[in-house]
Amino acid sequence: MKKVETLIIGGGPAGLCAALSAAEMGCQVLLVERDGALGGQLVKQTHMFFGSEKQYASTRGIDIGKLLLEKIDQSPNIEVWKNTTVVGLYEDRIVTLEKEGTYLKVDPDAIIVATGASEKSIPFPNNDLPGIYGAGAVQTLMNVYGVKPGDNVLMIGAGNIGLIVSYQLMQSGINVKAIVEGGPKIGGYLVHASKIRRLGIPIYTRYTVKEARGKNALESATIWQLDENWSPIPGTEIDLDVDVMCIAVGLSPLSELLWQAGCEMKYLAALGGYVPIRNSEMMTSIEGLFIAGDVAGIEEASSAMVEGYLAGLSAAAYTGRQSDRLDALKSDYIDQLSALRAGPEGARIRQGISEVSTA
Repeated sequence: MKKVETLIIGGGPAGLCAALSAAEMGCQVLLVERDGALGGQLVKQTHMFFGSEKQYASTRGIDIGKLLLEKIDQSPNIEVWKNTTVVGLYEDRIVTLEKEGTYLKVDPDAIIVATGASEKSIPFPNNDLPGIYGAGAVQTLMNVYGVKPGDNVLMIGAGNIGLIVSYQLMQSGINVKAIVEGGPKIGGYLVHASKIRRLGIPIYTRYTVKEARGKNALESATIWQLDENWSPIPGTEIDLDVDVMCIAVGLSPLSELLWQAGCEMKYLAALGGYVPIRNSEMMTSIEGLFIAGDVAGIEEASSAMVEGYLAGLSAAAYTGRQSDRLDALKSDYIDQLSALRAGPEGARIRQGISEVSTA
């Protein structure tokens, strides 16, 4: 049994910032990540971030990841376990892990769950053909491994992820034949949509996939229009010769550990699915168990990082670490989150947060 002050599960944007925040408060931190490298989604994001200078505005995600990892390496209060999977989070807050074939137990004073999210998919005939990917997989192939996924792409989903990945595909010399969006309008920011339109990529709103075709891999696909009740309209089919289909229809919080721990959960479509009830310090209904990032509700990486800082600060305070700057830092992080969620684009997130916040 390993005793630690704060255990952080997940080494993506939220987990990295949580570790740095808690460590700066003097807390001894154990950061565990199931993959062989830290950084999460940041390692594949080549676009520049929005927000303010505090959220690394005008800096590419891959460069933000490098900055955070440098700080992690320099902190004497942070221990990192990679290739480590958490297999159990119990009511007494004992955590069980598997690390490279070894079964381990950790007894933390506080826990921060920053496990992120998984990609959603949609049903259609032959949706398991090789060449049909989630948007995150396409980003990993291109931006992490430098592998070209194919020549002609059909993008499903016109949210920020679909628009950004489409632009990255075109930058890589890959032809995006079309973007398909089931809703009546695009869900992403206008700045991303404008880049796409300047490249001449057609965006079909109120369309979805009818079927995919191919013998050993994807060779073509058919899309068709939806009516106001989301029912397909026969006779509106469009055939496209594509060898890649990229699915970018949203994310679901990876909340299995929170269910296992007994957290009070609520389903909110605005936040991507089931998310935990939490207070203003990011603590769930389980004493000493905190959350940050997409597991708390699907948002942009900038919000995930700020939530990580707030959760790390709160967890350190819960373990007894104090600072004269505690209240000022907490207020600053809450103000940053409010700014990131401002405006009409953030209305859905604000509504969702209000339904799971206890204080």
